[in-house]
Amino acid sequence: MDGAGAIRLPGGGVPGHQGTSWEGTLSARDENGAALPASVPVVGPAVRVWRAADGAAVCSFAGDVDLDNVTEADTALQETLAARPTLLVADLEHLGFCDSSGLNLLLKTRMNATAAGIPFRLAAPPQAVTRLLDITGARAVFSLHRSVDEALSAPR
Repeated sequence: MDGAGAIRLPGGGVPGHQGTSWEGTLSARDENGAALPASVPVVGPAVRVWRAADGAAVCSFAGDVDLDNVTEADTALQETLAARPTLLVADLEHLGFCDSSGLNLLLKTRMNATAAGIPFRLAAPPQAVTRLLDITGARAVFSLHRSVDEALSAPR
């Protein structure tokens, strides 16, 4: 857990990830990589970034993205874009909450990715995020996919 109380997932790939298929789920871990009990809530976004064999990058988020902690999510997305992946996917499957600052981050990332010629896709957005995209009209500007696998395999 960092000083702000957010649980950070250690770097590296997603547990059980092989190629472009998912096996297992994200789990909360402390700064030493030790698994935390299920009763410890993920506060703020826990972020894990991994690369697919074809150079695509996936940022997987767990927990909440809101005004109090959007900086961590922003840093992960912008650093990943700076590495010039062939595709950037934001995996939102484990996102618990996203407010307008999180939506603005996704919009900013889409604009930066487009300017850099990097496709940007949202994977597995939960119903609350999909509703936010619908209410604001932002859904029209994003490439939404049911899963990370679908986002990675869709034509570029």
